[in-house]
Amino acid sequence: MSRSLRRGALAATAVAFSLVSLGACAAGHDAPTLQVKPDNAAVTKGDIKVQNALVITQEKDKKGPAAVSATVFNNGTKEQTLDAITLPGGKGTVTLKPAGSGSKVVIPAGGSVLLGGKGNASAVIAGGDSVMDGNVQKIVFQLSTSGDVALDAFVVPATGIYEGYGPTAVAAAPGATPSGSPSGAPSGTPSGSPSGSPSGSPSGSPSGSASASASASAGH
Repeated sequence: MSRSLRRGALAATAVAFSLVSLGACAAGHDAPTLQVKPDNAAVTKGDIKVQNALVITQEKDKKGPAAVSATVFNNGTKEQTLDAITLPGGKGTVTLKPAGSGSKVVIPAGGSVLLGGKGNASAVIAGGDSVMDGNVQKIVFQLSTSGDVALDAFVVPATGIYEGYGPTAVAAAPGATPSGSPSGAPSGTPSGSPSGSPSGSPSGSPSGSASASASASAGH
């Protein structure tokens, strides 16, 4: 091989090596692909894992409380209770309500609890109208054993896939309308009309005609 050809081969090898090195750097710890994270907020502390955490507000143009929706897992061998949820920054007070008749939200050992949705435990935020859709809100879950578990969650309206997991306190209000309207109407109408009419007409008519015919026969 001639000297010029050897120089060209060496140059090509050097360029190829440089490109490989640059590619390796791009795929390092700061590569853009490694910065992609899932949309749902999740955090693990000890035996507790909080996943799919969201703050869900009212539907568009509606006022009222917001709600925290999340799934709390307990990977330990002892049950824990969710004692409180706070929103640092004065974004409202969270009221916890268990799914059953108990007084506390219990996360069983090896089990989980879902906050939000029909038949599940709820975490309603009074003063939640100060939470803005599209923002990121810090939430602190206070567990009986694991302590404070904090994470940042998206704030979304109760529409689309989040419709059934929003605040339920306002949704209970329309139930008062049907209960009042049927109770008064049927009770007065049927009770008065049948009772007066049959009792007066049959009782007076036979007794009067029978007594008149008896007195006529006595006169003969």
